[in-house]
Amino acid sequence: MTAADVQSLSRDALVELVLRQSREIEGLMARVRRLESLLEEARRAGKRQAAPFSKGDPKPEPQRPGRKAGAAHGPSAFRPVPERVDEVYDAPLPAACAGCGVALVEERVAAQYQTELPRVKPTVRRFDVHVGFCPCCGKRAQGRHPLQTSDALGAAGSQLGPNALALAAYLNKVGGMPYGKVTAFFGAAFQIRFSCGGLARALHRLAGKCEPTYQGFLSELRESPVVYPDETSMRVAGQRGWLWVFVTARVTVYVQRMSRGTDVLEEVLGLDFAGTLVHDGWAPYDQLEQATHQQCLAHYLRRAHELLETATRGAVRFPRAVTALLQDGLALRDRREADEISPHGLAVARGRLESRLGRLLDADVTHEGNRLFQGHLARHRDDLFTFLREPGVEATSWPADHATRPAVLFRKVSGGHRSQRGAHTHDVLTSIHRTCAQRAADLVALLVAALCAPQPRMLDIQPASPDPPTPMPATVGLRRLPRPRRARSRAA
Repeated sequence: MTAADVQSLSRDALVELVLRQSREIEGLMARVRRLESLLEEARRAGKRQAAPFSKGDPKPEPQRPGRKAGAAHGPSAFRPVPERVDEVYDAPLPAACAGCGVALVEERVAAQYQTELPRVKPTVRRFDVHVGFCPCCGKRAQGRHPLQTSDALGAAGSQLGPNALALAAYLNKVGGMPYGKVTAFFGAAFQIRFSCGGLARALHRLAGKCEPTYQGFLSELRESPVVYPDETSMRVAGQRGWLWVFVTARVTVYVQRMSRGTDVLEEVLGLDFAGTLVHDGWAPYDQLEQATHQQCLAHYLRRAHELLETATRGAVRFPRAVTALLQDGLALRDRREADEISPHGLAVARGRLESRLGRLLDADVTHEGNRLFQGHLARHRDDLFTFLREPGVEATSWPADHATRPAVLFRKVSGGHRSQRGAHTHDVLTSIHRTCAQRAADLVALLVAALCAPQPRMLDIQPASPDPPTPMPATVGLRRLPRPRRARSRAA
């Protein structure tokens, strides 16, 4: 209806037209709200990581489970022939055929191998501890054997050995087994009985023996040239807390505090930290003003993709331009790693990327989501391409993201820690585990050495084999991604 037609209508007709359009608008708004709720539910369903969330109804004709047959799907795996044979058993033919009773004719003798665990019988040790005193000062003294893990006598004189306790710590902190399952496993496999509370107290003592090593990790962390921090929620003693993780090329440190603010960074790294931080843009990291920052490009690409899921018409241009800019930066990094570009060419290409970023930040953006995204980029414009200026700096915070995954699984299974002491024990032992994995060291042997030491001391974490430890792998993620399609919205 044109403006002239509207002017020709009578007053009653205009009122009827307004009422009809109001009803249509209400119907359209209800439809928009319903479609927005369905879209949000679909977006959330794609990000759910574990049960009990449903992935929808089962397929009517699902594919056959298991590995696909054929050489196109990779080589077939099988157990190799053992290098040594400790026992040989003979499996002769039966006397006659089980079906017709006729005597069987032997054709050949085939070999079959079986690798078995022996039935473990625990070794019970008794230490005859000699106790005495100094005739001069009267101070009490007692002997100690290198295999002892404690000087306790009397009611606390029956304890777990160093190998048993180190294995229990491995199952709990690395394998993710709760105290109850660890005690059940030891009872079934080794006939060793102990309580969950006894195991918890033993792990607390083990963490105390490893405390100097943990403090050494913190000191090494403060001197590291590049640090990848991250944080995730974790309940401690029924209260909401935060688990922080700090990853370098040589150490991984876990710290649980009730705060998610700058005070934790001041405690762990210090406000005068002058290295490079690669993080997800959480505001407290900006308080380390002497540090060089690198924003995680994965978070920016994810944010641009989320904007493209709901943007329409001209609102798609800004997130598309940001996605193209960041992917071009990652492609330039790949060319540098492949030695396909000279240092001068790298500097020129980096300058062009920074010029494109400046034009994006100066653009007139009216969409609310794009405007907020543009403001965030403007505040961190100098922190986007640090990885192109400093070799050895990742473009994303993936090392910290990988280190938080075990903590997330622990949180989903257990719900958190019952006490601050339990949280600190978890920090110490998991930090040592992750650092041993980075340096290819034997965790169980290291824990045994800590338990048998008379006093807590700094442990020397060396590779378990003469080969050098495997370094932190190079960036493997975030290659040039296909640009997301434009999200279409059509009102009925």
